[in-house]
Amino acid sequence: MKPAASQSFYATNKNIINFILSLVIALVVTFLVKEPEFTQAQNDVLFLLVFSVLLWLTEAVSPFSVGLFIIAFLVYSLGFDVFTDKPQDISVFANTFSSSVIWLLLGGFFLASAMTKTKLDEDLINMTLKICGTNPKWILFGLMTVTMIASMLISNTATTAMVVASLIPLINKLGKESKTGKALLLGIPIAATTGGMGTLIGTPPNAIAVGALNNVGISMEFINWLKFGLPVAILLTFISWWVLVKLFMKVIEPIENESSTAKKGTDSQLKLQRNIVIGVLIVTLIMWLSSPLHGIKAAAVSAIPLVVLTLTGVLKGEDIRKMGWDTLLLVAGGLSLGIGLQETGLLSIYAERIATINVSDTVFLLILAYATMLFSNIMSNTATSTVLIPLGMAILPNMQLEVAMIIGLSASTALFLPVSTPPNAIVYSTGLIEQKDLRLGGTLIGLFGPALIVLWVLLVS
Repeated sequence: MKPAASQSFYATNKNIINFILSLVIALVVTFLVKEPEFTQAQNDVLFLLVFSVLLWLTEAVSPFSVGLFIIAFLVYSLGFDVFTDKPQDISVFANTFSSSVIWLLLGGFFLASAMTKTKLDEDLINMTLKICGTNPKWILFGLMTVTMIASMLISNTATTAMVVASLIPLINKLGKESKTGKALLLGIPIAATTGGMGTLIGTPPNAIAVGALNNVGISMEFINWLKFGLPVAILLTFISWWVLVKLFMKVIEPIENESSTAKKGTDSQLKLQRNIVIGVLIVTLIMWLSSPLHGIKAAAVSAIPLVVLTLTGVLKGEDIRKMGWDTLLLVAGGLSLGIGLQETGLLSIYAERIATINVSDTVFLLILAYATMLFSNIMSNTATSTVLIPLGMAILPNMQLEVAMIIGLSASTALFLPVSTPPNAIVYSTGLIEQKDLRLGGTLIGLFGPALIVLWVLLVS
């Protein structure tokens, strides 16, 4: 009976035990890893990094609460002379709530909510079912393909939000425990993230890589990027689709394409709202696509759905309150952690030590690729690229093109945690999957992605 009682005690107090264990392990790791020349701020951020990752992995507390803890910890530990000898400007840690990523997320949430409210999401899923048939593996293939292509041109955050919104009716029909439904959900953030590799404007790390190359006199045009990023995006998406089918669709049951019984469009107010949402969607997409022409940032374009959908009454107070605000807190915390690692110089210290390893250029490129993937899982891939690309290019001056492309593309292979990428956060916010489910895509893309990128870039450069 004792083992059963012990198991019952752990089950009852699982979160408390995991929290305490995470705290103890973080303190021990910090004590063992820290070095005499580390500042107090660097020791604090090192502890915060280990503790936060452990909390996310053990699920001792809600992921968004870890995000709030990160921001509060950085503000107090680095911002006041009571806790540090050299107080820093705390606004850089607190202002992540207003970062461009948050605005992109919010714009995607508003579009997704409006599409759901006006039943446009059901139209999209019915269209997908009609094109792909009733076989779930081809439905998954169609959804992942559309998501990948869309993410090459527009924000993968907005793409994920819209595709997930269109999927919800089908997922509800299949049931929360359905393996097919889980495969459909897990395929979306994978395809959205890999799709970002395909074009120069697909994701911020791509632009950072191009900017770094321009600074050293190497030109990278839109069409040139395609030969590096597009094959990798297609191959990783296809491999992921195949794995999801093999793992979750061993027994394939057809999904019937049942049209909604609601007579949409018969109500004049609903018809007007649907037209407004379609108009906002088209304008927003065009503005996102043409951002290089008019110079308006994608985050600023997100103001269009925020303003128009609320002013016209398509979205009301109750709709806004139902949105995934906890996801925004989670992402803001992850951004703050990245800033803390960068501002204290902790990331630079370990990145420079990686560079001192005496290995061949190819092996070093692999190290850079996997380091980028690991860092991007726990902090902003934009911040990771900003630090590692110039560093790698300085260490390998004869391979600057290869370094920039490998790091830029590898920054999009981070999918292990909900905070690793906004598409992960969006899918997790549905409540239909658990954190551990995301580890499949994180492990698959994290293991094979960087190696494939290095091999392909070296082949075509």
